[in-house]
Amino acid sequence: MDLFVTLGGHHTVLPSLEATLRLLFAVVAGSLIGLDRELRNKPAGLRTHILISLAAALFTLITFELHEQFTGDNSSKTADPVRIIEAVTAGVAFLAAGAIIQSRGNVHGLTTGANMWLAGALGVACGAGYYFLATIGTGFALIVLVVLAKIEKRLATKPADDEAPKPVEGEQRSERRKADKPHF
Repeated sequence: MDLFVTLGGHHTVLPSLEATLRLLFAVVAGSLIGLDRELRNKPAGLRTHILISLAAALFTLITFELHEQFTGDNSSKTADPVRIIEAVTAGVAFLAAGAIIQSRGNVHGLTTGANMWLAGALGVACGAGYYFLATIGTGFALIVLVVLAKIEKRLATKPADDEAPKPVEGEQRSERRKADKPHF
């Protein structure tokens, strides 16, 4: 017998232990990818990613419960659980868009926004019980966030053999001004 039902809760499609495991898995996945943003002092850090992943998992679990409640044994009733997952995806995309800032022709926060969107996807995978997909998705995300970030940093700071280091934008302008002035 399910402990939750014993304590007076409603009967659920999933046993309480399984639902708890799915939520816990979502917290772990969200924390692993959110830790990178936290360590880099980005606005959407550890707690934000955990909450996004946890909420997505919870919405997914609720979807299963509502689907069972509305359809049950009656095959003439229809319910589309994918709609709730679509709503979660759109909601997380809205939050992620808020993390993206454009200023003076530069765009900031794209990686954080994409990471938030991924946290939602991982949460849905966990809530649906797709632990393998969530694990692989988290692993690939960590490779992208950690390993590729290091490679990008090395490539950005190391000039090519046939190229001199490029001056910063402000330095370019001052160098052009000096070149335009006649030398006496």
